[in-house]
Amino acid sequence: MASHRKSRIPGPRVAGIRTPALATAALTSVALLSQTADAAPSDDGRPSLEEVEKKVDDLYRQAESATEKYNAAKERTAKQRKRVDALLDAVAKRTQRLNEAREELGSFAAAQYRTGAGIPDTATFLLADSPQDIFDQSQLMDRMTGRQKEAVDDYVTQQSETMKTRREATRSLETLTESQGDLKTAKATVQKKLTDARELMSKLTAEEKARLAAIERKQREEAARKAAELARQQAEQQKAQEEAAQQESGTSGDSGTSGSSGSATTPPADSSYAAKADKALAFARAQIGKPYVWGATGPDSYDCSGLTQGAWKAAGVTVPRTTYDQVDAGTTVPVSQARPGDLVFFYDDITHVGIYIGNGMMIHAPKPGTYVREESIYYDGESSIHSVVRPA
Repeated sequence: MASHRKSRIPGPRVAGIRTPALATAALTSVALLSQTADAAPSDDGRPSLEEVEKKVDDLYRQAESATEKYNAAKERTAKQRKRVDALLDAVAKRTQRLNEAREELGSFAAAQYRTGAGIPDTATFLLADSPQDIFDQSQLMDRMTGRQKEAVDDYVTQQSETMKTRREATRSLETLTESQGDLKTAKATVQKKLTDARELMSKLTAEEKARLAAIERKQREEAARKAAELARQQAEQQKAQEEAAQQESGTSGDSGTSGSSGSATTPPADSSYAAKADKALAFARAQIGKPYVWGATGPDSYDCSGLTQGAWKAAGVTVPRTTYDQVDAGTTVPVSQARPGDLVFFYDDITHVGIYIGNGMMIHAPKPGTYVREESIYYDGESSIHSVVRPA
C-alpha cells in the first residue's frame, strides 16, 4: 500500500460532526419565519432558530468527535485485554515452574535431613526471605553438589522471571483500566450530545420543520448538480487520456501490427486497484439501508468509519478503525482525480468519511437517525471536503 502522511489541518470548529442538513437549514429558515434577522430570544424566552441551529450544530459535531474517540478507546481496550490475558497466562506458567523448582529444592533438603548432612544450611535457605543472600555464603555453596547448585540457580531464575512478569501484568491491568475509563467517558459523551440534539430539534414547530425540509431538498438538488459537474469533468479527462493513449499507440504501431491491446488497456497497477475497489464497493452497496449506529462495525449497522473499514476489508485490504487514522492510510489525490473505491474525508477535524463510487457520488453512513445510502460528495457543501485518499 502506498503511504502518504500529512499533518492534520487544524480548524476553528469544535471537534465533531458538521451541521446535519436539517439543522443547517435552520439558519436559513429564520428569514422565512420572521420579519427580522435578529438572533435575540423570543418574548416567551424560547431560543431563536439561529440559537437552536448553532447549539444543534455544536452537539452533533461533539458527538461525532466523541464517537471517533470511542472507536479508538474500544480498539485500545481490546488490544490491551489480549495483552493482559497473555501476561496472566505467562504468570501462571512461570508460577508453576517456580513451584516445581521449589519442590526440587525441598527434596534435596529432605534427603540431607535423612542423611544428617547439611540440615541447618539447607533449612535456612528454604526459610529465608532472601535466598540469594544465603546462596552467597561459601559454606553452603561448597557443600552443594552440581545438581543441587543447578536446582538453586533454576529456582532463583524462575523467581526473578515470575516477579518480572507479575509486575508487567500489573502495569498492563492499570493501562486497561484507564482505557476502559476512556471508553466509558466517550460513550456517555456521545449519548448525552445526541440526546440533547434530538430534544432541541423536537421543539421546532410543524411549520418550522416543513420549511427546513424544503430547504434541505434544495440543498440536495445543489449537491446533485455539483456531483454531475464533477462527473462531466472526470469523463472529459478520461476521454482526453484515452485519445492521448490512442495516438501514442498508433505512433508506436506504424510497423503494421493491429495494436489490439492499445488505448483502452488500463495499466496493471490501475487494474489491480480497480479489482480491489470493485470488491469494496460491492460490500458497501450490500449495506445500503442499514442504520447508522455510532461505534458499530457491522454486520447489522455501521458508523461512517466502520463502513469504510469493512468495505476495504472485504477487498483484502486492512485500513485502520478511525477516520483520524484512515486518512493517513493511503495516497492523497485531488477530488478531480477521485476514482471508485477512494475514501472521501470531510471537515477540518476529519470526523466523517465515505467511499467514492464515481460520478461525484459516494456511499456513506451519514449520522444518527439515518441509514447507509448513496449521496453526493457535496452533500454538505464543497468546502466540507477535506481530502480524498486511495487506500490500496
